[in-house]
Amino acid sequence: MNAIGRRRFLRDGLVFCGGALCGGPLSTHLLGANERVLLGVMGTNGRGTALARSFVSLGDVEIAAVCDVDDRAAAKGVQAVASKQPRPPKVFKDFRKMLEERDIDGVVIATPDHWHATATVLACAAGKDVYVEKPVSHNPREGELMIAAASKYSRIVQVGTQRRSMPQIIEAMRKVREGAIGKVHFARGWYTNRRGSIGHGKTVPVPNWLDWSLWQGPAPEKPYRDNIVHYNWHWFWHWGTGELGNNGIHGLDLCRWALNVAVPTTVAAGGKRYYFADDQETPDTQVVYYDFGHCAIAWESRSCQGHGYEGSMFGAAFYGDAGTLVTDGSGYTVYDSSDKDVERVTGSGGDELHLKNFAQCIKSRQRPNADIQEGHLSTLLCHLGNIAWRVGRTLRLDSRTGKITGDRAAMQLWSRTYRHGWELRV
Repeated sequence: MNAIGRRRFLRDGLVFCGGALCGGPLSTHLLGANERVLLGVMGTNGRGTALARSFVSLGDVEIAAVCDVDDRAAAKGVQAVASKQPRPPKVFKDFRKMLEERDIDGVVIATPDHWHATATVLACAAGKDVYVEKPVSHNPREGELMIAAASKYSRIVQVGTQRRSMPQIIEAMRKVREGAIGKVHFARGWYTNRRGSIGHGKTVPVPNWLDWSLWQGPAPEKPYRDNIVHYNWHWFWHWGTGELGNNGIHGLDLCRWALNVAVPTTVAAGGKRYYFADDQETPDTQVVYYDFGHCAIAWESRSCQGHGYEGSMFGAAFYGDAGTLVTDGSGYTVYDSSDKDVERVTGSGGDELHLKNFAQCIKSRQRPNADIQEGHLSTLLCHLGNIAWRVGRTLRLDSRTGKITGDRAAMQLWSRTYRHGWELRV
């Protein structure tokens, strides 16, 4: 039996027995070591196309399908991989139709934030493993449901926090956790950029290349405006999570990982949209303080002023009683207690090792480097920072349940209202 025939035999048997779309787990499906992993990619305007190209370069992965509500973006996804694999990918506009393809082993979700959880839950229920870009969710409740879906359907869910697979970063995190700089009570993460104004959008007819209804998906419908698609949605709470969810997730993931912490006891946030009087709802300057009792994390982002800490626009620093460790997200530097540079390790960025880990885990069924549980906890820090900023006061949390306590208004932002028929359930 050839690879495709074997794949279909396994799939059809499992579906016939009540698996995939009927709610049963597909954990018994094992690909052979030499079989190609077949993936579908959702969202190919930018990041998804880059991921598709990188996955194909691994050699044992084929992009079987691309899906986008923008016809132009779908064409870009096809063009990126068609010449690098035996056959061109199928093209879909509706993600749910792509999930009906039985030969697809996993899906890559590179959409706006408001789609991440819905697509992940639907994919898990359809028996597909998932690579979902950061932040994992649009709100905290969605992250909880994604964990539940991965567990219920026995799915591999890898989060796009690629530094979890970088050897130099793994080494740096181990050094902090094992006491190389002593006891650490404080860590800082940051991101800076120089973004311009998004202006004031106008309600205009939907372009003929875009399915605006499907782009909105689970989010309650709003009229199409000309300054939302394809990037400025980040700065509207209806679809995005601001700079904290956009880039803060990477720095906060490093801080939480190195300090080995989960849920803070208190969260306070400050900042504003200082630079431009436009439609942007999220702050361009934001500082968040997370207290864990025995240690704390501070996050700072400046979207319109690019000077970063430690000579880098992105990074994390860990301050111990015997020294300091600073990383720019690829390499790291260690300073002793006299602030002398005692070790400098260079590294390289990129997604290759992280994507390879996902493909290998599809075959082995082992837990991936950036499992959904870890991805949710780091994303939760982003959500908590945004909630504290939006309600304008310090949040207090129950570290056992991970929930905000004594603040009904803040807890209303724990979830969201969904468009009728798109309610998220597991």
